[in-house]
Amino acid sequence: MASEISPKAEISPKAKIGNNCKIFPFVYIEDDVEIGDNCIIMPFVSILDGARIGSNNKIHQGAVIAALPQDFNYRGEKSFVKIGNNNVIRENVVINRGTYREGCTTIGDHNFLLEGTHISHDTVVGANCVFGNGVEIAGDCIIGNGVIFSTGAIQNANTRAGDLSLIQAGCAFSHDVPPYVIAGGTPMEYGGVNTKILELASIDKKVQKHIANAYRLLFHGKTSVFDVINQIKAQVPDGPEIQNIITFLEHSKRGIMCK
Repeated sequence: MASEISPKAEISPKAKIGNNCKIFPFVYIEDDVEIGDNCIIMPFVSILDGARIGSNNKIHQGAVIAALPQDFNYRGEKSFVKIGNNNVIRENVVINRGTYREGCTTIGDHNFLLEGTHISHDTVVGANCVFGNGVEIAGDCIIGNGVIFSTGAIQNANTRAGDLSLIQAGCAFSHDVPPYVIAGGTPMEYGGVNTKILELASIDKKVQKHIANAYRLLFHGKTSVFDVINQIKAQVPDGPEIQNIITFLEHSKRGIMCK
């Protein structure tokens, strides 16, 4: 089915628009843009060069996709934003493209970005994440699957948020937040295992106890992260979730929160 495009939208003839899209008045789309099928683009959205948008996405009023990176290292190179499928991008969201040539900011599938969220250059977002109103994600961050950022949370540059973690409202962090935890406060503190989300993800209660034991060693012990990893391997029954925790800890470059 042909797309429904308002004559009041300003769209480059070089842009590639999929089938069955609906593009409202006053949308602005530049040359080097690709949009998949069944997308809805609401009024006053700007989609700039380097945007690669999948199918079944809904982008609300005032959003800016593939804005130039807010990075002093940017020199005008060709870079990208890649957005997957089935995402909801609400009003006034800004997503910056990558800084360096062929660099890319990546958003996976089934994410929900609420009003005023800002995703900075070269950040990678997994699937099924929720970003509350006014969340700020700095450059070069990595965000796993199923992560929830409450209103006004700030993730500083070059940090990671692990799978199924919950970042509470109004807090900022400059160290990695491991998978499956609740993190909040100023300074940020470990608030326990994110049990409600683990239950929704069908993670067995026995496994949840194993996760809690791993984090008891990490956050309540007096040893280094290196020693904690060895303790987890020796003391906690193995499984995919425990391996995910170990791998996350082993690859931390900025350190783990409140350690």
